[in-house]
Amino acid sequence: MNLNKKKVAFHTLGCKLNFAETSTISRSFPEEKFERVPANSKADIYVINTCSVTDAADKKCRQAIKKFITLSPGAFIAVVGCYAQLKPQEISSIPGVDLVLGTNEKFDIKEYMTDLEKRQEVEIHSCDLSSTDSFNPSYSMGDRTRSFLKVQDGCDYGCSYCTIPLARGRSRNPEISSIIGEAEKIAERGVKEIVITGVNIGDFGKSTGESFAGLLKDLVKVQGIERFRISSIEPNLLTDELIEMSAMNEKILPHFHIPLQSGCNKILGLMRRRYTRDVFAARVKMVREKMPLAGIGADVIVGFPGESVFDFEDTYSFLQEMALSYLHVFTFSERPDTIAEKLPEKVSHGEKEIRSKRLIALSEMKNLEFNKLNIGQITNVLFERTRSEGLITGLTSNYIRVEHQWQSRLAGQIKKVKLNSISLTGRMSVELVN
Repeated sequence: MNLNKKKVAFHTLGCKLNFAETSTISRSFPEEKFERVPANSKADIYVINTCSVTDAADKKCRQAIKKFITLSPGAFIAVVGCYAQLKPQEISSIPGVDLVLGTNEKFDIKEYMTDLEKRQEVEIHSCDLSSTDSFNPSYSMGDRTRSFLKVQDGCDYGCSYCTIPLARGRSRNPEISSIIGEAEKIAERGVKEIVITGVNIGDFGKSTGESFAGLLKDLVKVQGIERFRISSIEPNLLTDELIEMSAMNEKILPHFHIPLQSGCNKILGLMRRRYTRDVFAARVKMVREKMPLAGIGADVIVGFPGESVFDFEDTYSFLQEMALSYLHVFTFSERPDTIAEKLPEKVSHGEKEIRSKRLIALSEMKNLEFNKLNIGQITNVLFERTRSEGLITGLTSNYIRVEHQWQSRLAGQIKKVKLNSISLTGRMSVELVN
């Protein structure tokens, strides 16, 4: 046992892509020199991988940094990722921070940590992003039942409210053969499900002359992985071919998370989105025709500048008509250096809250309706490894959260179940089917 091992803790804020990247960064710390400990325990080093998609995300980052400094005052604090890329000076002003690394630099963190003494002055490495930014392969391992596999990074879309292109650069991806190699490494660890992640995964292939459909065709051939879940895909990039592939191949799960952002074409124009609501509706309609019980979710932003009461009602009535299984509702957050920051007709905080609550209630109603439709269905569930109140939980292929009495043999396994009823927890109770 090496008593000189440094205790290192990792904390991730934000998206699935960040989780994949944090997991990869953590594996760069050699086990003979570092002991990984939970983020809520005392450590010698804290690595905080940040998000900056909203003002609330920035606030959570600052709170997390201050929490770890309080928890272990002498610890070495490294802050990396999107918030670090966009606002390095803001982070460096927090007393106790030692190292700030941007989007690309975070993958070389070990090179910046040869000296773990507390810094007199914060060390910042956050280079300007360019179209030639490298792709840093990443996947999560060991901390979840499923693995998040990064296949694409950056975005060329330039939506008027979004700072992601500023934080992550242009859209880029490695060759399919490289990703297959990563998937095979995941399979060797006994993982059953891969969640395909990126900033704009439907844009895959721009760097290499390939396509997202082509990637899926090769991924499903990887031995050992039984399920591939598409994390999120733009309506205009969810092609007929992709929907057909999911309908025909049981390895590609019948679950689509499609960012809508607004059901009002006027607001979609102000957002500089690349589709109208009719495109979104057509995609939902085709999924439902091919896979009647597919899980379909959507992102929606409320309170965008210029969104009148009429515009919101337009969105609400549109969503009411859509055969969706859930919504992710976001209150508009003004980001610096975006076009939306300068748009007139701001919506008040109080009005945003009212609209958000209405859409959350609509989401809950749609989710309940969708779950009721699935009662009596026989499907497969990937059970997770955690035990809570004597129960084990998991996800169906179409993204329904289920629960069953705890049995250790189920953990990490895919089992056939019958969906029986909706429990008091809001999950569906199931029975195993031989």
